[in-house]
Order: sequence, then C-alpha cells, then structure tokens
Amino acid sequence: MKKIVVFFLLFFCFSPFAFAQPKNTIKVGILPILDSLPIYVALDKGYFKDKGIEVEIIHCASAAERDQLMAAGALDIIINDLIALALFNKDRINLVATRYAMLPQKDHPQFYILSSKKSKINHPKGLKNVPIGISEATIIHYVTERLLERNGLKKEEIRFIPIQRIPDRLSALERGEIDAATLPDPLAILAMMKGAVLILDDSKEKSFSGSIYSVRKEFLEKNLQATKAFLLSINKAIDDINKDKGKWANLVVEKKLVPPVLLNSFKIPSYPAFDVPDNRRWEDIIQWLKGRSLIKTSISYNDSIKDILKLR
Repeated sequence: MKKIVVFFLLFFCFSPFAFAQPKNTIKVGILPILDSLPIYVALDKGYFKDKGIEVEIIHCASAAERDQLMAAGALDIIINDLIALALFNKDRINLVATRYAMLPQKDHPQFYILSSKKSKINHPKGLKNVPIGISEATIIHYVTERLLERNGLKKEEIRFIPIQRIPDRLSALERGEIDAATLPDPLAILAMMKGAVLILDDSKEKSFSGSIYSVRKEFLEKNLQATKAFLLSINKAIDDINKDKGKWANLVVEKKLVPPVLLNSFKIPSYPAFDVPDNRRWEDIIQWLKGRSLIKTSISYNDSIKDILKLR
C-alpha cells in the first residue's frame, strides 16, 4: 500500500500535469508611468486579494527592459501599446491585448510634437523636412507620422532623428540641439514649462495612440480565470479613480508616476472604460509596420486582441 501511495505522489510531483496547474500569483511589469496607477489602486484597496489572486509588481526601468523580461517569460502582464504588441507577435503569437490602459483625452493628450524655443517653429508646416526626435519603430514614431500626415505634410516631407531614450530627447530639445521632438505626457508638460512650443498633440486623434494591458499567451491559456480576476480588479480601481481623482494624489507621488516639479499642477486624467482596440486600428498599425519592413506578413487581429471577459 505504501508503495502505491509513494508512486502516485511521485507521479503527481513530476507529471507535466502538475506543472500545468493554474497559478494565482501574477507577475506584472510596470514602468513609472501614470498608466499603471489603477494597478497600485487595486493593490491598495485589496481588490486583487478579494478576487483570490496575488499580484507581484516587477519594476522596469525602461520599455526595453520590460520587453526583455516578457520575452524571457519572467512577466505575465505588462502595459505596452499596439506597435510593441505587433512586433512581439511578428513571428508567432506571444502576447494578447486584453483592454485599454490609457487613451488620449481632450485635456490629457498622451503624445505631443514640440518645437524648441530656439527654432521659432510654431506650426505643423514649419516641420517640413525638419528632423524630429523620436524613438524609432515605436508608438511615438507611428503617432508622429500619422499626426503630421493628418495636418498636411506629405510622407516624403517628414524626417526623423532617432533618440531612443526619452530623457535624452527631452534634454536635446531643451538645449536646442534638435528643432523638434515628440514626447509623452507628462514629460512634454515639463518641456513646455521650460519653453518648448506645442505644435500638435493626439487629443483629437484618439485612433493613433492608447496603451494596453497585454498578457503572455502561454500564461493566459493556463490562467484564464486569474487573468479575468486581474482585469475585473483593474475595472474596479478605474471606477474608484474616476469618481475621486484627488484621493489618489499621494499614491501618484509615492509611486513617482509624475516628475516632482509637476506634482502641484498635474491633474490625474480619466481612465478608459473597459474596451479593446478595433480591427481598423490594428490594420493601420500593421500596414505602417509593413511599410517600414518591420514585419513581413499580416498578424491576426483575433489572435492578438481579445475581450477575454467574454471567454469561458
């Protein structure tokens, strides 16, 4: 009898079925950006625990570090964007987008095209053939090009200078080493406080930007219910933030989600209701990436973006 018990114990411990069991701890990679505030609120309010899951925060210093950790399987969920998602999935489906994290709004754009105060440029037409500082092959690259095209510049009139690190781009713009750059909120606000001139932002062109919660496909397949619990907790946290934004100012400070110099003037934006990007938006991303030979073939919308709260 003892031998039978030992056999089954060993079988359970070393069987592949043992390792395929769902887990309740979710490793979430977070950058120091305002998009991640709902995660901190859900932790603060105990919403994850209420849903029976544990969330471990993995702080990432940069998008590159975040993506490396995700590629290595060290993260389960991240906040990224559709360009990053498509590049992750260019050879096979590795990530699945599950909801918007942030969208530009009338009073809170996500991305700003700015000119240096030394450049004297104050209109989109003034950027014709002017190199604009961007992070190449990213959502900022895509948004910058689409905004300028929408405002009268031809594709061949738009030029770029790659400056991948945002602090370096901000510094180059402030010193007048480049005439223009695209920066995210809230660092763009900081640049304008120091004299940069707003040329365009994405507040009226919501279809171009927006961040998303993306989950590793392998994790999702084994942990659908835990992933649903995570998203439901985020939904609840977003409701809390939108009802009383001032309540979370101290948490924003504690987590260093905005530069200290902006703390007295910065207002927390509204976070989007549950939604996923539509197919038209996805196809424009795919065509843009193809046009720059960053991907060779189309990538399935239905495999890359899912409303998993409807899945069983």
